[in-house]
Amino acid sequence: MDTENQFPANVFVSLKDLLRMDAHARGFSFSAKKQKVRSILGGKHASKLRGRGLDFEEVRNYVAGDDIRNIDWKVTARTQKTHTRVFSEEKEKPALIVVDQSRSMFFGSTHKTKSVVAAELAALSAFRVLKEGDRVGGVVITKDGIDITPPKRDRKNTFRFLETIVKHNRSLIGTSSKHHDAIMKEALPRINNIVTHDFLVVVISDFSRYSPEVIKGLIRMSQHNDVILARVFDPLERDIPTTQIVMGDGQKQIMVKGEAKEINTKFTKGFNNDFEAFKNEMNKHQIPVFSISTDAAVEDQVKEILKTGKR
Repeated sequence: MDTENQFPANVFVSLKDLLRMDAHARGFSFSAKKQKVRSILGGKHASKLRGRGLDFEEVRNYVAGDDIRNIDWKVTARTQKTHTRVFSEEKEKPALIVVDQSRSMFFGSTHKTKSVVAAELAALSAFRVLKEGDRVGGVVITKDGIDITPPKRDRKNTFRFLETIVKHNRSLIGTSSKHHDAIMKEALPRINNIVTHDFLVVVISDFSRYSPEVIKGLIRMSQHNDVILARVFDPLERDIPTTQIVMGDGQKQIMVKGEAKEINTKFTKGFNNDFEAFKNEMNKHQIPVFSISTDAAVEDQVKEILKTGKR
């Protein structure tokens, strides 16, 4: 079997597909400071997302427009003139991109599989961080375990991460698989050893099989790092068809009877309610969550969700 037939486009991802995301890695940011106020990273999330770290430089006279939160009240009281503390931004905000390439991601009904969309989003995120001059690494959650690429400020390292994604994406054609929850329980301690403090951690998954224990692990990670969750979904997971459709796995096909409209409505409502419950739980811990669908270009969706502008 030739490569094209074995790994058809949009079902599996190629390194060429991921490298082209470099050209689209602009016009959006993971920084709360650069978001519009209605962005998922704006508003109440702005206080939680740390951005880059700050180093204290000096105390100087207050100037109109300075942040009043930085006023040094002790110096102000001693000198009887308002003084403010000045900070400089650290040069680095390292990032770790965690991308799910396990069996539940190997599904798609219209345009691309969830695993391909997740891979493209991981590449887009990695290139965005790299363009900002920061270290970036990744963790691929596979059907059998995890594969780690340590963070480096190096394009070659990013390419290695992308190659790792492609390798495990294409291994989804196999049948063996460990239990997803067991893999995640194994992954979280190892990830925590990497993201010790003030990392940006972007977790890309369908979040369909995460146990409460794994969710607690993500919450613990967010206590010292900026965690952003990107949920990938397929429209067929939300809207069951009302007409007969054909489904297959590349080897066999079956005819699936459509359901009545009222059943479809209930199914969609249940899907939306489950996501809102998950998002609300994460919001309690100021962890932003956004959704990416398999039926539209990843780069267009991300730029709409995380576009930069005046707050």
